[in-house]
Amino acid sequence: MIYTIITIAVVAVLLYFIITSQQVFGAEAKGARLERMQKSKHYKDGQFQNLSYTPSLAEGYSMPKVMYDFFFKKKNPLIKPLKDIPSIHTDLKNLPKDQDVFVWLGHSSYYIQTDGVSFLIDPVLSLYGSPFKFFNKAFSGADIFKPEDIPNLDYLVITHDHYDHLDYPTVKVLKDRVEKVILPLGVGAHLERWGYNQEQLIEEEWDTEVVLKNNIKIIYTPARHFSGRKVKRNVTLWTSYVLETPTKKIFLGGDSGYDTHFKMIGEKYGPFDYAIIENGQYNEAWKYIHALPEDVIQACIDLNAKNIIPVHSSKFALALHAWNEPLEKVTSLGKDKNLHILTPLIGETVDLNKADNQFKIWWED
Repeated sequence: MIYTIITIAVVAVLLYFIITSQQVFGAEAKGARLERMQKSKHYKDGQFQNLSYTPSLAEGYSMPKVMYDFFFKKKNPLIKPLKDIPSIHTDLKNLPKDQDVFVWLGHSSYYIQTDGVSFLIDPVLSLYGSPFKFFNKAFSGADIFKPEDIPNLDYLVITHDHYDHLDYPTVKVLKDRVEKVILPLGVGAHLERWGYNQEQLIEEEWDTEVVLKNNIKIIYTPARHFSGRKVKRNVTLWTSYVLETPTKKIFLGGDSGYDTHFKMIGEKYGPFDYAIIENGQYNEAWKYIHALPEDVIQACIDLNAKNIIPVHSSKFALALHAWNEPLEKVTSLGKDKNLHILTPLIGETVDLNKADNQFKIWWED
């Protein structure tokens, strides 16, 4: 019996290493990159740390209960949409270069063109948000943009290395169309394995300011989250960004639970013309790493944002709420606080120089 158990254990370990050796899982930092990570004040005991203590699960929840609910509990009948997500296939390659626009590509992927410079943030343009094609498939209608639709880019921007933010097939295809990649410490190891040159990578940590083209500046700012593409977590950093251009200030949120960092960022860098903030795939059990809708609203107040664009919804079912609940809740709560929340369709252009952008309540159709 003992030999059978040992054999099963050995086979399981070998299978794990065989599977995770595939390119989609990226690479671990080593050499000079690892040494640089270890010198970070946010790196301790072999991993990166949040500013505040951040448990994986909230009080009163256990991993067995969360896993049971996710796989066996009766699902909300609207966890996935009953029909195609409405969307518009904007021709990104032919947008006038002097036009300042935001285009949501679904989930947390979006394209920004401002002050003559192009940015693509967290692109996941394959048909799934996971390392496997059969898991976490995109909703029909939310999957209309493909890597080939993306124009040549000044900057590819990555907030962290989770599969629904850093998509190997997409990033691999875009390699020769990207001038520079902006990403947090450690994540560059993945991209170098996928063929990117070290010279393409701008790889920094929180509180770092980098001057870009056309007098644009990007600042690495904290987020409250975690990272990892394998079992081991937090071996790369996660981040939000402040994008300061000659004409506007934009907050690029990345995944984050609510914490005092939003107020700190608002006081130091705000007010913001736009806050693009994660709103979706939440649960009371993991509220410390994915903000609940009421926390999203408070974060936007803390940031002092004139316009709010919620993302991180409407493409994948990564939580147990209805697919359209995030937009319903954040718009309702935002209205109560007199916040200006913009809800474009996937692919619909947002004029970043227009003060009164208005969009349909399309998720109720």
